[in-house]
Amino acid sequence: MTSMPYTPAVQGTGLKASVQRLGGYLAGMVMPNITAFIAWGLITALFIPTGWLPNAKLAELVSPMISVLLPLLIGYTGGRMVYGQRGAVVGAIATMGVVVGSEVPQFLGAMAIGPLAAFCVMQFDKLTEERIRSGFEMLVENFSAGIIGAGIAILGYWVIGPVVTHLTDVAGHGVNWLVTNHVLPFAAVIIEPAKVLFLNNAINHGVLDPLGVAQAAVHHKSILFMLETNPGPGLGLLLAYFFFGPRSLRPTVPAAIIVQFLGGIHEIYFPYVLMKPRMILAVISGGFVGNLVFVITGAGLVATPSPGSIFAYFIETPRGGWFGVYLGVILATATSFAVGSMLFGFGRLEKDKADAAPDGSAEEHATVSTEADPVATGAPAPVPAAPASSSPAPLPGPPATASEL
Repeated sequence: MTSMPYTPAVQGTGLKASVQRLGGYLAGMVMPNITAFIAWGLITALFIPTGWLPNAKLAELVSPMISVLLPLLIGYTGGRMVYGQRGAVVGAIATMGVVVGSEVPQFLGAMAIGPLAAFCVMQFDKLTEERIRSGFEMLVENFSAGIIGAGIAILGYWVIGPVVTHLTDVAGHGVNWLVTNHVLPFAAVIIEPAKVLFLNNAINHGVLDPLGVAQAAVHHKSILFMLETNPGPGLGLLLAYFFFGPRSLRPTVPAAIIVQFLGGIHEIYFPYVLMKPRMILAVISGGFVGNLVFVITGAGLVATPSPGSIFAYFIETPRGGWFGVYLGVILATATSFAVGSMLFGFGRLEKDKADAAPDGSAEEHATVSTEADPVATGAPAPVPAAPASSSPAPLPGPPATASEL
């Protein structure tokens, strides 16, 4: 597989290393396409009916981009990571199967089927290598890729797409159970991991919005509108990345903060969690604290903030409800930032991968450098030996007396 600059090599074995490799691999499919997410986010924030410049014609771009364009880019990139350009094309073909076979955005399906299709083509090429008659290579390669891509697209339509839809339904039912049993703060345990798997819109618009509308019709506000849309946990996570995350990623964070917190496009921070799976604890903690504050203060919004921007919160906050709403956002941000910073070891656990040794062993390189640098270790610098010479080197001062010796 081709290594990606967004997924530095993980050292060691075991469950933790396996989870980190999987998360890094998933992030490697999304991060190269982050500009497409930003473009979609800007169009959404500007032109949807609740956006800053509502435009019915331009808003028609939103649905095809999130339903078709973004999954195709992810499937294409996943295939390319497995088997180069040939795998990328087959991965995009196969992704169309899950896109057409489901009504929810198939980011997770694309992450699964794109690499799978490329892997199948790679295995076929290995089996037929050196068995194709001269002059028929292009014919076999083109038709084999087309047939395999079409077959896996059908598999995605009938199997993978429905499976992802079922996962969305399960997550929605879990949130609904928490709501009906009055344990809303714990909804973050389900919502935040589901968001990272790009199931946020299904949970928000499929479960929380209908319940929130019914609640708002009676009480003129609803806390349910804030469970998924709270921009605080994502902002805290990105701030932790900016101050204590890998140095090679810090330049990407300010733009992500603008798109996430001001533009309300939470998808922008999901790859940062996938890259370091332990960071899911940061957003869960932030979401839990935010929800707890909303419950204690009786906070709520009059309608769903779409997109989940702090500006949308400002517009949808009822008169007299500012304290609870914004206290929940602020404390969610602070909690997510604090937990994320601790998970990063306040910068001590994240070394710049660009400084790694040529063989990729960054940790070993850092250890060797520390041992070789007496200043870094705090040890006194050794006195260099005098060079061999036929005549003694002149002393810098007067000769030592017997008492001094």
